[in-house]
Amino acid sequence: MRKTKLDELPQLVNVLKGEMSLVGPRPNLFNQHELIKERDSLGVYDVRPGITGLGQVQNIDMSTPQLLAETDKKMIDNLTLKSYFKYILMTVTGSGSGDAIR
Repeated sequence: MRKTKLDELPQLVNVLKGEMSLVGPRPNLFNQHELIKERDSLGVYDVRPGITGLGQVQNIDMSTPQLLAETDKKMIDNLTLKSYFKYILMTVTGSGSGDAIR
């Protein structure tokens, strides 16, 4: 199920409900205190969370909280309609180095 990304389907429901976006910072777990602190200080929580984003296509995971928060902020500050769809396409086609469907 994970390999085919079927476990992401519930998140699509959240997108349809307007609680998430297709592109945005991936939601963190409640116990990832360092990531929460880093994201909070950079204003990452001011935008809707997403299913994929710059951190995912660049294979930056939650084990490097400062780098992930900085990457999330960079994505937010530079997000255009073109890059929004680019991140989706990179995720679906596996063109990025991260969370791609294989």
